[in-house]
Amino acid sequence: MTLNIILLGPPGAGKGTQAARLEEEKGMVQLSTGDMLRAAVKAGTPIGLQAKAVMDAGELVSDEIVSGLIGERLDELGGETSVIFDGYPRTAAQADALDAILAARGRKLDHVIELQVDEDALVDRITGRFSCAACGAGYHDRYKQPKTPDTCDACGGHEFKRRPDDNEETVRTRMAEYRAKTAPILPIYEARGIVGRVDGMAPIDEVNAAIEAILG
Repeated sequence: MTLNIILLGPPGAGKGTQAARLEEEKGMVQLSTGDMLRAAVKAGTPIGLQAKAVMDAGELVSDEIVSGLIGERLDELGGETSVIFDGYPRTAAQADALDAILAARGRKLDHVIELQVDEDALVDRITGRFSCAACGAGYHDRYKQPKTPDTCDACGGHEFKRRPDDNEETVRTRMAEYRAKTAPILPIYEARGIVGRVDGMAPIDEVNAAIEAILG
């Protein structure tokens, strides 16, 4: 059975981790609009060239361009591949566009899964994380320190780094943006009875199991 799902959740909720698990376990393909945009620009496709011109002018890429990208990618994948939409739709207009894109290819949206988070706990989760500068292994001030202080468990490196935007102000701004942008589309899908909610703060395996239970 082909599934078409949307994963929703603020930055840091674990969408990327869960999408990767679904790709691995269910053979689904994650469609991240940001990644697709970069790939199309790099490949120099007609839509990519259009997008590049807009971005070079310092403007936001239009819904039409994003819709075209998604349609193009779905055509490449064929009708048998299950997909996960990440980062799209963000507005009611994009939700309508996605319906049209899917319908034109004999698909429909099956589930919208929101990873719910506690804002204070999310701030704690994100602001405490750091990684090995050499191999990228992830650590956390509170939950996952290296076994030997200042030494990466994975590669033995001694340099660590933090992302400059992993600070409380940025995290809270992103949360506010997520609520403002995502709030308008949830009622659309709630009216169809396809919204499922999962505790994004639970351990990764539990979140994965809850998502699997929704997908059936």
